[in-house]
Amino acid sequence: MTPIDIMLADGNPLVLSAMSEVFERDSRFSLVATSATAEGFLGMAMRVPVKVGVVDWNIPALGAEKLIEVMRAQENAPRLVAYGYDADETIPRQAMAVGAAAFVSRAAPTDTLIQTCLDVANGKMVFPFLDVRELRTDPISSLSRKERALLEALSEGLTNNQLSQRLEISTNTVKFHLSNIFDKLSVKNRAQAIAFYYSSRSKSGS
Repeated sequence: MTPIDIMLADGNPLVLSAMSEVFERDSRFSLVATSATAEGFLGMAMRVPVKVGVVDWNIPALGAEKLIEVMRAQENAPRLVAYGYDADETIPRQAMAVGAAAFVSRAAPTDTLIQTCLDVANGKMVFPFLDVRELRTDPISSLSRKERALLEALSEGLTNNQLSQRLEISTNTVKFHLSNIFDKLSVKNRAQAIAFYYSSRSKSGS
């Protein structure tokens, strides 16, 4: 079997060194590069495409959430495994919402991380703390962080100019995001998007 190209990013040098050693010893993987920052990982992944990336959820300076969002928009982007603490379901949910392929707890055995990377390389999604099917049925979970912020602001009845000022983006960017939101929620206009938003909130009890 051809080894799986993998790239690692972790802000803790000891963790990064230990992970590197684990993957270098495993003949099923080919460790291409490591980075201590999100920007370093992004730069390397753009130059040298790999199959899988393991990213520390609190990677400096962007953080994994933003990094995953940026990577998702790139061609030939690696499938990303978020690696972090799981005191509750919040982080795994955020990781899945922005486009990660998996979440692994930093407290999990090394074998769990290895197996998750193998599963992700084979096209699987691995979120042991979540019901993936349930999340996939909620279109709100498919929105990016920026799109969710825009939808929340939209629910206040703001105009495009007001949305532009609130989120500090151009009105053309507002229109672009709104179009994406309408597509993802399967609605045709602002009123329907707002109705969907409030309906989703009432179902979730928030």
